[in-house]
Amino acid sequence: MTINAADTVAEQAFRGPVRLRTLTALRWLAVAGQLAAILIVHFALGFPVPLGLCLAAIAMSAWLNIFIMLRFSPQRYLSDHEAAASAIFDIAQLCALLFLTGGLQNPFSVLILAPVTIAASVLPIRLTILVGAFAFAGISVLAAFHLPLPWRVGAAMAFPPVLNIGVWVALSFAVAFFAAYSHRVAAESAQLRSALAASQLVLAREERLAALGGLAAAAAHELGTPLATIQLTAKEMADELKGDGLLEEDAKLLVSQVQRCRDILGRLSDRGDAGDLMMDRIAVDLLLKEAAGPFLEVRQGPAVIFEVKGDIEEAAPVLQRKPEIVYGLRNLIENAVGYARSKVLVTADWDDHALTVAIHDDGPGFSPEILGRLGEPYLGARSRSRTAAARKGGLGLGFFIAKTLLERTGAAIAFDNRPWEENPAASGAWVSVRWPREAIIAARE
Repeated sequence: MTINAADTVAEQAFRGPVRLRTLTALRWLAVAGQLAAILIVHFALGFPVPLGLCLAAIAMSAWLNIFIMLRFSPQRYLSDHEAAASAIFDIAQLCALLFLTGGLQNPFSVLILAPVTIAASVLPIRLTILVGAFAFAGISVLAAFHLPLPWRVGAAMAFPPVLNIGVWVALSFAVAFFAAYSHRVAAESAQLRSALAASQLVLAREERLAALGGLAAAAAHELGTPLATIQLTAKEMADELKGDGLLEEDAKLLVSQVQRCRDILGRLSDRGDAGDLMMDRIAVDLLLKEAAGPFLEVRQGPAVIFEVKGDIEEAAPVLQRKPEIVYGLRNLIENAVGYARSKVLVTADWDDHALTVAIHDDGPGFSPEILGRLGEPYLGARSRSRTAAARKGGLGLGFFIAKTLLERTGAAIAFDNRPWEENPAASGAWVSVRWPREAIIAARE
């Protein structure tokens, strides 16, 4: 099992702690199952077992649970080292019970996988390896040293040595496999939840910013009436104070300042109305320019070029303006700008069925090992050279957020390396975003 440093840091960062109540409940379940198995084998089936020693081994788990319940709150969250110590104790207790009842010949020896699997799903990789190594050591000891398997009085159950070795090999591989599988699945699940939360925060921020125009228009409308009253009163005061020197000048100043306030609120109202209209409907070419806005005024760096390919006899389609689309395309364009050497081509094309936006840069392109994983959160390797500023973008989270937001609007995302038409020998990264026409075209008023 290979360990990537960046993956390890990300997994540790997004793993949640395990609650004490969860482990104690699982341990009580183990105690009940072990006790039932021992009593059934000894009394119901009539197979003699060292009952006192077995009950003592089971009592160790029960007493530990009672001590924990009296000493700590069940809602307490364990640290990684405490959770690892709990898993090691459970493995040791189970190994002691198996030692008394036949070792690996006991069919219940497979239960040693349970603490390893639980530990791998909540612990970082180094502690998972520690727990797995302890389980492997316990399996190895049980393969060599154990009391006979309980059987009928006067008869002995003898297993051939090759079978004992086979069970040992099978359990050893199972420990390694279950630990690696559970750890990886839990890590990817935690990363996915974190990345989705980041996507939601980004989208909420975009929606709040988009709502400012409407709030400004509402504020201008509400303040218009009291300002009109103040202006009318100030004019009457100015007329009554005509020829009264300083008081007349103060009244005229009040009238002019009220008018200035009304002009400012009028401009805010106009911008708010325009913002509301833009939020509802926007032409595809304007949408692309808005998404690429932060990169158009940068003097140093690659040029962002726009190309609209649709039917020349048909006007550019008017789209539903959604924050998800703007931010998703902006993330993809930002990534292309970070990788490109001299230019980024943003193309829009449409027909009767779909609208496609393609982003093509003249950088080194996607490496084969990372091309199939694009869109996953927190990629561990960065296989394309980019500027120092762009390298700070993280482990693929930007691609993941863009893909998630755009897919929420009905888009299908494709990644590839494609040559340039004017220079087929040169290729670069190419990203395509394709929407069904009915999913994005704004309804006509």
